[in-house]
Amino acid sequence: MIPDLIHYKYDPRALAIGDFNDDNWPDIVVANYAADNIAIYFGYGNGSMESPITYSTGSGSAPCMVAVGDFDKDGRLDVAVSNFGTNSVNVLMGFQYEVFANQTTLSTASSRPIWIHATYLNKDTAIDIVTANYGTQSVSIFYGHGDGSFAKSSTYPTGFDSFPLVVVSGDLNNDNQMDLAIANYGTNTVGILLGNSNGTFSKQSTLSTGPNSHPYSLAVGYLNDDTVLDIAVT
Repeated sequence: MIPDLIHYKYDPRALAIGDFNDDNWPDIVVANYAADNIAIYFGYGNGSMESPITYSTGSGSAPCMVAVGDFDKDGRLDVAVSNFGTNSVNVLMGFQYEVFANQTTLSTASSRPIWIHATYLNKDTAIDIVTANYGTQSVSIFYGHGDGSFAKSSTYPTGFDSFPLVVVSGDLNNDNQMDLAIANYGTNTVGILLGNSNGTFSKQSTLSTGPNSHPYSLAVGYLNDDTVLDIAVT
């Protein structure tokens, strides 16, 4: 069992799974909103977990989402955290067995990043980071350099009072370019940003989810046995 240290008082907001110590067993990383930290639970492979190792994300950071990927291409999984309270993204690099080091911070200005997504957006071999920005009604893209560093963010508006909560990626129009889909809670829409060949994105188009639907989450996948990605929204 997972140790009973995931207390409600820490206000855990999100988790992600990955093998962080290269033992071929899945581990769990949790964003603890009220505790201003992330906690990593290393798995034994039998359903039980070690007591957590925690890493501070900064006073008042209020981390609310985590994403994993090998951002520096060293063969070890790293963790990216969206900090709602300090308008930033923290990137923690996997260093050695059960140790993370070299935490770096990326500014998202005054955006209140509520969601983070790690993916390949521009056809290189470096993982990029996307945030959904609740405070500025936008999404921000940090293109990775493949060494753990990132370019200054590019930001795309999602509309007045859209209050985006989630952003995911996929090739939605079969042009071999990655696109973005956004759950716009405030405007009852799914926003679509189509990717261009030069690494930029087109102006947002929207799909209505119905009056007062307030889309809270979404996912993309092949749902009806054709070759076109579909979107599921809640």
